[in-house]
Amino acid sequence: MTVVQIKSEIQKALEQVPETALQNILDYVKQRQTQSPDQINLARNLERIISEDDGLLQRLAQ
Repeated sequence: MTVVQIKSEIQKALEQVPETALQNILDYVKQRQTQSPDQINLARNLERIISEDDGLLQRLAQ
């Protein structure tokens, strides 16, 4: 996808988002604006690990 296509898809998706969630989305985007690409990749990888290994994390926490 091109950048223009991605932005268009984001706009379409935002039109379907409940009004109550829009501020959270704006906050998320603003947070990402201040991060380097490496920080963004690190955060994305950490989120993926946490979601994939939820059971393991729960066992480790006990």
